[in-house]
Amino acid sequence: MNGMTRRSAAFLTLAAPLATQAAPPRSQMGIATTCYMTVRRFRDTFDFLEHCHGLGAAGIQSAITNLDPAYVRKVRAQAEKYGMWIEVMAGLPRSDNEEQFAKTLAAAKELGALCIRSACLSGRRYETFGSMEEWKTFVKSSHAALARAIPMAEKAGVKFAIENHKDWTVEEHVAIFKKYSSPNFGVCLDTGNNMALLDDPMEVVERLAPYAFSTHLKDMGVAEYADGFLLAEVPFGEGILDLAKIVKTVKAVKPDVKITLEMITRDPLKVPCLTEKYWATFPETHAPRLARALRMVRKAKVTKPLPMLTTLPAKAQGDVEEDNVKQCLNYARERLAL
Repeated sequence: MNGMTRRSAAFLTLAAPLATQAAPPRSQMGIATTCYMTVRRFRDTFDFLEHCHGLGAAGIQSAITNLDPAYVRKVRAQAEKYGMWIEVMAGLPRSDNEEQFAKTLAAAKELGALCIRSACLSGRRYETFGSMEEWKTFVKSSHAALARAIPMAEKAGVKFAIENHKDWTVEEHVAIFKKYSSPNFGVCLDTGNNMALLDDPMEVVERLAPYAFSTHLKDMGVAEYADGFLLAEVPFGEGILDLAKIVKTVKAVKPDVKITLEMITRDPLKVPCLTEKYWATFPETHAPRLARALRMVRKAKVTKPLPMLTTLPAKAQGDVEEDNVKQCLNYARERLAL
C-alpha cells in the first residue's frame, strides 16, 4: 500500500448504486479503501460501507472521514445492521498531530473498530531515501511516533497495527515488535509489500503472523526489467503467491484475525534492485537476498502480461478496478473458503 497521506484521504464518491442489483453471495473477507486508490476514491466512510455491503464483503478497512459522534454512531449502527466489521486507517501520531490521533482512537473505540491500522512510511524506502543518514532520521522519528502511539492505544483500549509498508525488512519489523512488546501493538500483515525489499513473501507471513491484528491479502505478479523487476498486484490466482497457504498460516496462529482484500489496480511498480540508489539505506548489499529475488522473478510462470492501467480510457480504468475487486472476492469465496 502506498501513501499514508493519500490513503487516509483516498475515498471517493459512489459511482453506480448497487441496491437494485441481485445481492452477491456473502464473503468472509473485507475490503480496504486502498482497493480504490487509483481511479475511484470514496470520500465517505458510510458510502464505502454501503458499497462493500453491496459487493458481499464481510467488513471494511477505512479512515473515519467524520469524527462527529453522531456520524460515528450512524456508521456503527449500519455496520451492525449488516453484520459487518470495521478496521480504521489513521496516520501515526507525529509531533504535530497527536491530538488528532487521540480523537481518532476515541472514535474508533466508539465505532467498535477491531483495530487501527497505520504505517511508518507513506512511500517506498528505496525511492524516498537516498542515503543512510536520511534513513536513520526516519528510523528515529518513526520510533518516536510509535513510542507515542502505543501507550495512547493501550489507554484507549484499542489495538494498534502498523503495516509492513515497503519500509522495514521482515527482520527490522520483528525487532520493532519485540522492542515494544505490547498486547495492543501488532502488524497489519501485507502479503506482497516486502517483495519490494527482496524478502521472501512466505517467510514474511510466517514471521509476522504471530503479531497480526489485521491483514492485506493480495496476489502479486512479477516481470524482469533492466534495473530489476516489476511488481504488480493482480487478481487472485493470477500471481505467484500461494494464497491458500498464506491464509492457512495466518489463521493457524491468529484464528480471529480478519482477512482484508487490498487489490490495488495500477501500473506495475519498478523495483530497481540492480541500481546503487536502491541499496543506499541498507547496511550491506545482501547478495543472497538479491539472488533469491531474481531467481523468483525468472522462475515465475506468467500467464499474461502485467496489467497497465494508464493505457486505458478513464471509464475503462474504473471498470477494471471494480472488476478486479469482484474477481478477488469470488476467488476468495470459491477457492479460499473466505
